[in-house]
Amino acid sequence: MPAGQSNGRSRRSSPRAQRRAERRKRLRRTILLGSAAVVVLSATAYTLLPEADDAKAVAGRAAAQPDPTAGESADTSGNAVPQGGQQTPSPQPSSPPAASPPGSPTPSPAAPTPARPGTFKTSAAAGKAQGKGPARRWRIEVEEGSGVDPESAARSVEAILGDPRGWTKDPKYGFQLVAAGQPVDFTIKIATPKTTDLLCDVVTPELIGETNCSTGHTVVVNLKRWQEGSPQFNGSPEEYRALIINHEVGHELGRGHESCPAPGKPAPAMMQQIKGLLGCKSNAWPYDSDGTYLSGPPVL
Repeated sequence: MPAGQSNGRSRRSSPRAQRRAERRKRLRRTILLGSAAVVVLSATAYTLLPEADDAKAVAGRAAAQPDPTAGESADTSGNAVPQGGQQTPSPQPSSPPAASPPGSPTPSPAAPTPARPGTFKTSAAAGKAQGKGPARRWRIEVEEGSGVDPESAARSVEAILGDPRGWTKDPKYGFQLVAAGQPVDFTIKIATPKTTDLLCDVVTPELIGETNCSTGHTVVVNLKRWQEGSPQFNGSPEEYRALIINHEVGHELGRGHESCPAPGKPAPAMMQQIKGLLGCKSNAWPYDSDGTYLSGPPVL
């Protein structure tokens, strides 16, 4: 091309180049605006996502990173615990829940303790004075669970103490049955063999569970002897009860043990007949029907 002449095609193509440049600018602006819109929409969706589906969002975040409060408030049911520390309510396990304790627990009865005596029920019966001497006031107590009725037992003992062959034959002595709650001079307890051993401090092997005793101002009657009598005694259980009462109340009166006076003679009421009769005959009473005291040599 000669110098000084212009390129006609270059002049003709210049408007097209400008239009292409404008289109490229508009395209870049559109792309930028679209990208910005995507970013805004993504951020908005992320912000609104927990409210729309809280359980899935929590599960996703729990899978992405550990719970910083783990180990401090563990969920024993295995459900996820949100990082905020508030646990989503979950169904209870299938096993039945523990029963709630009552507001006022009912005390249960104490288990029997071998080292302590049993519980006794006192008779409500009362009677008139017996004998000519000052009346020794007494009451009767029966161990619970023994099967002995306290009222019936009280009347039986009262009849024994008032019998003409009993201690009231001596004008120095007198007795009176009093009811529960009244002051007494001595108490008669009917107790199981085990309780009798504890109250009487029985340690002799052949007497464990077998004997009666008088300790302090308490006469302890072995339930076994009260109901069965004694293999050494030739008589009914009812008659043997008279021997128990007369012998042990005799100790309360200050009487000591006596032995067999002679073979074939009545055994004294103060003889330990449960240990054997030594040739004497079984006898439950201090006096015979004639008013004679049935004595024997004192046991030293």
